Amino acid sequence: MVDTEADASRPHRHDTREAVLFGGVYGSVLACSMVAALTQYGHTSRDSRRYDAAWLLVTALASALAHGYAHYIAERAPHRRWDALRTLADEWPLVAAVLPTAVVLAGAGWGWWPANGVEYPAFALNITILFTLGLVTARWSHRPWLAAITIGAMDAMLGVVVVVANAVIK
Repeated sequence: MVDTEADASRPHRHDTREAVLFGGVYGSVLACSMVAALTQYGHTSRDSRRYDAAWLLVTALASALAHGYAHYIAERAPHRRWDALRTLADEWPLVAAVLPTAVVLAGAGWGWWPANGVEYPAFALNITILFTLGLVTARWSHRPWLAAITIGAMDAMLGVVVVVANAVIK
């Protein structure tokens, strides 16, 4: 028999798949948005791309901390000593999702590829990550392939919306 009183006193633990999907989608959309915002004024030097990579990481870490903190204080149950750190550690998928984009931007800053126009491969990378997260998560949930592809396409549309908004706003 499950001890319901003990379960009620524990903070809600997110399933790993749920955390990966949420953090991955949030992080990928955040990365797209940051790349769009940071390249708005046409700064495409190597120095500016390293700056962009650093700001992307800072923003991801701040978002993860804010989200983890919000989860922690939203729990109405009593907390144990290390619950705050566990809650913050659960936000790793958000930070992990921005790392590929940070590498693309930093790589342009280090001269691995041209700094001018690197936002387009970054957008494509994040749209691909969004599609993949939707597809894999749907398959984990035993959805049929057609439904999984549709869900992946809908997730990818979140990135496409950012790209279109970036083009319209510029």
